Amino acid sequence: MAVGKKSSGKAAVMRKGCAAVLIEKGSEIEIERAGVVVGHEIGELTHGGYQMFFFTPTGVKEPALAEQLRELHDFLEDLREALGHSSLYNTSLGTTNQRHMYDRVKGRDPQAGHHH
Repeated sequence: MAVGKKSSGKAAVMRKGCAAVLIEKGSEIEIERAGVVVGHEIGELTHGGYQMFFFTPTGVKEPALAEQLRELHDFLEDLREALGHSSLYNTSLGTTNQRHMYDRVKGRDPQAGHHH
């Protein structure tokens, strides 16, 4: 794994086309973002309905290949282990998708709990 220092408290880690930006939060080191390298950016995994895509901050969208998903999953497992994070149950099932998870939480039924 190659580690490059970015700005204050941040570092970039890369391996086999996968990359992550690490950030220091107090005594902890967290993964700020992770994905595959697309040009000079990190493309984050996003669900596109029937297919998975990697999206970069500048809007580049590339279809996710099975091999890339496997590499990313292994990369994140090793990275979490190196950072001392316990592997989350969800992560062991495959590559989780933060955007997708947040959308589901945000989209909860606003009428829930209201009785007429």
